[in-house]
Amino acid sequence: MRRPSFRGIATALSSKLARPKLEIAVFGAGLLLAFTLPSLLLAHETHPAAPPAATIDEAPFLKENDAAMAKMMDDMAIKPSGDIDRDFVAMMSPHHQGAIDMAISELRYGKNEQLRRIAQEIIVGQMQEIAAMKLAIGEPATDTTAAPTQQQPASTPVEHHHPGMQMDMPSQMKH
Repeated sequence: MRRPSFRGIATALSSKLARPKLEIAVFGAGLLLAFTLPSLLLAHETHPAAPPAATIDEAPFLKENDAAMAKMMDDMAIKPSGDIDRDFVAMMSPHHQGAIDMAISELRYGKNEQLRRIAQEIIVGQMQEIAAMKLAIGEPATDTTAAPTQQQPASTPVEHHHPGMQMDMPSQMKH
C-alpha cells in the first residue's frame, strides 16, 4: 500500500473545502505549530538556567580577577626580541603571575577548602616555574615573598609613642 504524501493530503482536503486556499494555509500553519512547538519547548528545557547576577559578596572577587586578567594580557603583549627563549619567558612570566593573582583572590574570598588548597599549590608552583624560567635564561629569580591573602583594612592603626607618658606594664613587656 502506498503511503500518501503531504501534497496529496492537502490536495484532497482542498477539494472538499469551500475556500481551499485559506483552509490549506490554516492547515499548514497548524502543522507547522505542531512540529515546531515541541522542539522549542524541548530546546528550552535542555539549556541550563542562566547563572545569577554577581552578588554583592562576589563583586570584590570579580573585580580582582578582572584586574588580574587585564594585567596579565597587557604584560604578555611583548615586543619580540629575536631571542625565542627570552620571548617565551617574557610572555609566560605574566601568564603565571596572572594565575598567582587569581589564586590569591580565591584564598581571600573562597570558602571551599579543597579549592583553597589548590590555590595555595598554584601559587607555589607558578612562583617556582617563574623562577626556573628566569634562571634558565640567566636572569635572577624574582623575590618569592608570599603575597597577602587576607583583605587589608582600609586604614591600619598607627602606634604613637609619646615621651614622658608612662604606662603601667610589667617590665618584661617593655622594649
